[in-house]
Amino acid sequence: MSVVGVLRKDFKDVRRAKLVWAPAVVYTLFMLLFFWGQSQSTNPDFYQILWGLVGIGGALLIPLIALVAAYLSIAGERESGSIKFLLGLPNTRTDVVVGKVLSRSAVVTAGVLVAFVIGVPAAALLVPDMTFEYGDYVLFAAVTVLYAVAYVAVAVAISAATASRSRAMSGAIGFFFLFNLVWNFLPVGPVQMIGFLSDQFNVEVSDSVTELVYSISPTGAYLNGILKLIMPDRFNAQAGAVVADPPFFIQGWFMVLILAAWVVVPLALGAWRFRRAELG
Repeated sequence: MSVVGVLRKDFKDVRRAKLVWAPAVVYTLFMLLFFWGQSQSTNPDFYQILWGLVGIGGALLIPLIALVAAYLSIAGERESGSIKFLLGLPNTRTDVVVGKVLSRSAVVTAGVLVAFVIGVPAAALLVPDMTFEYGDYVLFAAVTVLYAVAYVAVAVAISAATASRSRAMSGAIGFFFLFNLVWNFLPVGPVQMIGFLSDQFNVEVSDSVTELVYSISPTGAYLNGILKLIMPDRFNAQAGAVVADPPFFIQGWFMVLILAAWVVVPLALGAWRFRRAELG
């Protein structure tokens, strides 16, 4: 069966799940809501819509879409025992992990892209006077898809490393809480801890380093990537100044590399852990 066989079988199974498509529908509704909101403005702002989608998508909906779609991809089959049938075919455990990542990523990508496709005619109908920046819109969609796939890879890795539905769910919730809410939004994240410790020990830490720490999480990389690649003027306004010749590790392209690393590294770790697992 190999990777392609696992992909086809899993895609057919998961695409019927309403729970997988529900968050994508919600994301589409929020997009339409933002377009409608700009239609009420005398000076509609295309980038205000994108930033609204970054906020609601980066903080909640995109991770939710990906985690719901993928956290039971392997753990669910291990608990039910169907994983033995899948491995009884000519598949390696690595084939299973890679196939699951590809199939769940395909479903999530389809849901997200449907929302972006709907957004084009919605903008023309709801906000005809707004200048629609197609190039930035495509780039925004591409980075958002990569962000979603990163969360899929994490969810599949967690699923591969756990033997039950409850543990997979706990792992997915724990990852979301730590690397989304705590890391980037709550006042107890690593950036705040660095600031506290630097004050206590009178050690100066550059803004570039703290920004890199903020961007290590998938959500931080996504937020900074969108700002720097698509909305640099808004980023500079929020930062309070234009940084001349910033270090490479806080530039927009490096944020994309961080997101790509969140795809590759969890996938490798998940496959390694699953190869060593006792399936009973």
